[in-house]
Amino acid sequence: MSASPRRRKGLALIALTCVALVVFGAFLWSGDEKPAATPEAPREALLDVLDGPGANERVQIDVTLFAPADTPAPSILLAHGFGGSKDDTAAQAQELAQRGFTVLTYSSRGFGRSTGKIALNDPDYEVTDARQLLDWLARQPEVLRDGEGDPKVGVTGGSYGGALSLLLAGTDRRVDAIAPVMTYNDLGQALLPNAGSRDQIDGSTPARGAASAQGVFKQAWAGLLFSAGSSPEHRAEDPPQGPPTSDGASATPTGQPLTCGSFTEQVCAAYTEVAQTGRAGQSTLDLLDRVSPKTVTSSIKVPTLLVQGERDTLFGLDQADANARQISAAGGKVKTIWFAGGHDGASPDAALRGRIADWFAFHLGGVPPVPDPGTAFEYDIAGRPQRNGEIPVRTVSAPAYPGVHAERTPRFALQLHGAVTQVVNPPGGSPAATSSLPGAGEVLDAAGSLGRSLARDLPGQVAVFRTDPLDSQLLVSGTAQTRISVASVPGQPATGDAVLFTKLYDVGPDQQRSLIGNAVSPLHVTGLPADGTPVEVDVALPGVVHPLETGHRLELAVATTDQAYAVPREPAVHRIGLAGDGSVSIPSVRGETTTGNSVPVAPLVGIGIIIAAALAAWVISLIRRKSTDDVDPLLTDTPLLIAGLTKSYPEKPAAVQDLSIRVERGQIVGLLGPNGAGKTTTLRMLLGLLKPSAGQIRVFGHRVAGGAPVLSRVGSLVETPGFLPHLSGLDNLRYYWAATGRPMLQARFDEVLQIAGLGTAARRPVRTYSQGMKQRLAIAQAMLGLPELLVLDEPTNGLDPPQIHQMREILRRYASTGRTVLVSSHLLAEVEQTCTHVVVMQNGRLVTAGSVGDIVSVNGEATFRVDQPEQAAEALCTIEGLGPVETDGDLVHADLAGHSTAVAVNVLVASGIGVHQVGPRRRLEDAFLQLVGEDHR
Repeated sequence: MSASPRRRKGLALIALTCVALVVFGAFLWSGDEKPAATPEAPREALLDVLDGPGANERVQIDVTLFAPADTPAPSILLAHGFGGSKDDTAAQAQELAQRGFTVLTYSSRGFGRSTGKIALNDPDYEVTDARQLLDWLARQPEVLRDGEGDPKVGVTGGSYGGALSLLLAGTDRRVDAIAPVMTYNDLGQALLPNAGSRDQIDGSTPARGAASAQGVFKQAWAGLLFSAGSSPEHRAEDPPQGPPTSDGASATPTGQPLTCGSFTEQVCAAYTEVAQTGRAGQSTLDLLDRVSPKTVTSSIKVPTLLVQGERDTLFGLDQADANARQISAAGGKVKTIWFAGGHDGASPDAALRGRIADWFAFHLGGVPPVPDPGTAFEYDIAGRPQRNGEIPVRTVSAPAYPGVHAERTPRFALQLHGAVTQVVNPPGGSPAATSSLPGAGEVLDAAGSLGRSLARDLPGQVAVFRTDPLDSQLLVSGTAQTRISVASVPGQPATGDAVLFTKLYDVGPDQQRSLIGNAVSPLHVTGLPADGTPVEVDVALPGVVHPLETGHRLELAVATTDQAYAVPREPAVHRIGLAGDGSVSIPSVRGETTTGNSVPVAPLVGIGIIIAAALAAWVISLIRRKSTDDVDPLLTDTPLLIAGLTKSYPEKPAAVQDLSIRVERGQIVGLLGPNGAGKTTTLRMLLGLLKPSAGQIRVFGHRVAGGAPVLSRVGSLVETPGFLPHLSGLDNLRYYWAATGRPMLQARFDEVLQIAGLGTAARRPVRTYSQGMKQRLAIAQAMLGLPELLVLDEPTNGLDPPQIHQMREILRRYASTGRTVLVSSHLLAEVEQTCTHVVVMQNGRLVTAGSVGDIVSVNGEATFRVDQPEQAAEALCTIEGLGPVETDGDLVHADLAGHSTAVAVNVLVASGIGVHQVGPRRRLEDAFLQLVGEDHR
């Protein structure tokens, strides 16, 4: 006993030391930091590069080099977005230089002061230019090198610049890491999307699109982008267009017209075609494929940070999803971040830009070290705009991107309701519905109800299908999917094709509708039979992150027009209906909520003290656990072993005395005994709620003590749990599981609810449950995570006979999965029908244990139902050593005296007697009363 005070004193000293170190460190951190050295002034240059198919076209690229105070340093090539220049990236370059990187910004060909024509990141032009920029970087003294001509370099950029980083990484092995932001995988699908597919769309990842051919032209966004590079005014650096005419004007140059602006002839021809016809020919599709990162993602092996905007009708989440899948399949390390911004919202803020810098700091090295960013998947959940214009944002983090390096994306099916509807595509496609303004999503959010009113569907042009109001919150995180049928209407105008626009609305209890993400998914359905035979297509709806509140419902709208897209000019009538199971599949990626806000020093000190106290408690528990927890390797596959278990109290008889039992896998074991036999006390010791006075309990070989880790493999129902009546059964289970601190994906909610037989009732408020449903919910709670050992104390309390029968089936289904059930009950008939084995206790001691058949057939008494009872009795008497034989109608009772029932049946059959039924003469109740005494009846 003298050692215990010394141990406690030592632990107290450890705890106080931890507290002191944390507080002291916090105050040191809060002091004035050492000022960072001032970076050198940026230097500018015009670099000559040779590009083009023959590498003989000379252009000049305008660059600026930002160097840190300490050089040489790892470098970053920073590309700008479409329509911008190097000036747009100067602020981020300064931030990266302050982190210790050498940064090269530049204006891509055709933008800023750089010469040449815009080729949309063509491998022969913009990508070739970027490779020569890496050559130049490798010659600069400020740049750290991996080898001769090989700079230590990362590449990043937004939108157009993000695609450049992917294309360069896929073609130049000198690139060491990339961080593309708000960019695309397939430019053809981005500008001519088709979200419909006759085949089933894979839903394993959160935001996979359909990526079908013959897409619908995104004319509003494409027009804005083309205008950004189509100014007919020439820069001072451009060569003159021709000799002046007699009136002093410059002559029109030979070759490319002014309407092409700064684009190459091929790009100009492609845009002119789709802008005039709404369709892309093969040459245009080939050009868009050539400049798309999808052509090189199979060659990208370097660490890749994909940052994609959730508010982006130009390059949606499906584009980042495709990049993540393809680069991961190629063996590249990929981390994906969805942030609350995009082309329709805000650009990455300082915190997110810092995360990008951290990515390069870890993977390039050569700067102050940072922790490994890992490959966790993170996404933002934006709240409602506040009065000051700010939008609160919280971040959710999952261990990995679902469907790539983790299990497939959890999806929830919501049933849709609505009749088949005829919709009209008007002549000329006018008037047209409105959904969003390109690049104006943030403004529409700030406008509140005025902004929401912009999304408008026109009567006669839209089919609507609705879900029931939600009885619990649901988070949409990715691309929802559904299946619809499309048909021509015989006798009405038809073209054999249908261009449709699908979208999801969030409809509140007040019937206020808001278009989720201000986005639509266009689909082009071809080959519609003229006889009205429907064609079914899977639809990938816009990728969004949006919380759905309780009482809200989803509304699926399928319209024939949208002002942001090119629509058919010919009039047509289509019939739209639901197909498949008539539901919409909602992706909902689970994770832990994190925050990017900085923590003030004062709260940090308090947090440090709490952490230190927790650390001290952990040290104490660790010491205690080491002294009590041990594993028997011979019992690691045995669910339960109790040996010499005793629980005694002062001046009272022992509640449990010298109890020893063993439970194997797949058994349903009934724990029987009269009141006061010690059943509940035994179960409490098994669960670590009571400490035994003597003996031991081992679960899968681990000795059980309070807080033993092995108890995570045990599910239990010892007393009736309390449920929150206003929440659904499923939400009660979710909150309970969250309190355990274990990952949501391990809870196995769907399987547990299926075993418990709750079905759709799991989404109803618990206050509407019957007693039997509440008991099934309690069993489901015990089954969460599908524990290998399930312990239930009187699970049938308060249930009527049909509910008891259902509970019996639940336990049988659970044990059929190879798991073990230990159940305490007073209902002997139910134990006999449900359990495979029983343990009988009386006055805290073990009376007997064994299979139900062995217990009820004590002394070998058996009953046979036969068609000739007198002859059967005579035949049985021929068995040597058989005990008394009696007849009772068509029943024959015999004491087999150690012989098996099989021997008796063989004798009866050999005597020509038909045997209809064989069983023990006694029931479990009779055996129980004989074992514990008739006075307990």
